[in-house]
Amino acid sequence: MQQSSPRPVPQASNEGWDGHPKGSTGYGRIILGLAFAGVATFAQLYSTQAVLPILASDLKVTAAEAALTISLATVGLAVTVIPWSFLADRIGRVKAMAWGISVATVLGLLVPLATSFPVLLGLRLLEGMALGGIPAIAIAYLNEEVTKAHTALAAGSYVAGTTLGGLAGRLVAGPAGELWGWRAAALAVSVLATLAAVAFLVLVPRAQGFTAAKAPGLRGAARNLGGHVRNIRLLALYIQAFLMMGGFVAVYNYLGFRLSGAPFGLPATVVSLMFLAYLSGTFTSRWAAGLTMRFGRRNVLLAGLALSTAGLALTLAPALPLILAGLVVFTGGFFAAHSIGAGWTGAIASAGRAQAASLYNLAYYLGSSIIGWAGGLLFQSFGWSALAAAVMILACLTAVTVAVVHPREAAQPGEAGAAA
Repeated sequence: MQQSSPRPVPQASNEGWDGHPKGSTGYGRIILGLAFAGVATFAQLYSTQAVLPILASDLKVTAAEAALTISLATVGLAVTVIPWSFLADRIGRVKAMAWGISVATVLGLLVPLATSFPVLLGLRLLEGMALGGIPAIAIAYLNEEVTKAHTALAAGSYVAGTTLGGLAGRLVAGPAGELWGWRAAALAVSVLATLAAVAFLVLVPRAQGFTAAKAPGLRGAARNLGGHVRNIRLLALYIQAFLMMGGFVAVYNYLGFRLSGAPFGLPATVVSLMFLAYLSGTFTSRWAAGLTMRFGRRNVLLAGLALSTAGLALTLAPALPLILAGLVVFTGGFFAAHSIGAGWTGAIASAGRAQAASLYNLAYYLGSSIIGWAGGLLFQSFGWSALAAAVMILACLTAVTVAVVHPREAAQPGEAGAAA
């Protein structure tokens, strides 16, 4: 039975503001500004992923230990998205995002100076905590500043920007890491993120759909969050985020180890090119948002999960072309599902949208941290086939959860409009 949304709190919205329409200057600045925010955020968050084998060799740690540089950054992000969302309700979405992205870029520039592996992990944790001020707030900002008819498309555009950010960071890190080591790779990515952060600060327009909400207090905050968790439709999206993001990060964390080892023996620069598969996600995240007009969010999300599972099955082949083709399909399917899930939270939640989106991101990055790391234990013990099979099982569980909780007749008129 569907649970009600949390009791309304003073809303961070302006009733007289309809939002920037698609094609307007304000809409364009929002999309471009958040695209740069995506570059700054996700280039930094996964800056070590392309050089994990190099980092593991240099610091004399295992594959799973090296992956902690990713997992601790995403843990930091996960545990701070909810505090950041409440702060954004008080000081404004743009100001909160500006604070987070600025602190993160400073910490990112310190990462190459880490004197030991524990210090590196500590800096990565703090970096992730600062980056928590971007993902959930960005979606809430879109819901307030863009016309309802185009929020799903705008969310898809933002997710497309995050894929470009992740891709840019990895493509910069791979060659730099092979030539000069992982520290140079981290520095190059941090410089890229700094430039993107400056572009975001310059481009993003002043908020017009936001009014500050009163602090709800601990009891009010707990009631707000509890209402979202009790909403079975939101809970299904949170489960999807946890399982699929965990599997996605595990695939990208350890496929590099597979390709750099026997029988492929690819160098780091060539391995980093596998991240070009992110371009399929750049396309499918926007494409999926457009398809919701015809097929609805539920069906498009399920299609994305099916696509990602089929792609991952291809990576079980021993032939490099099939592995790479499978990675492209897997990535495209994942980002199609993610763009729908991320945007859907704001449409389902009738109050506390920033917190609803924050819970989605909490689940998303906890999955990245926990499953992304634990996949290494599976990979080290049983090989790539076991890891890929486990991720496919997670995708099937996710699809069943979404299909059961979101039957076709559950779509509401307001959501259909938001998906247009």
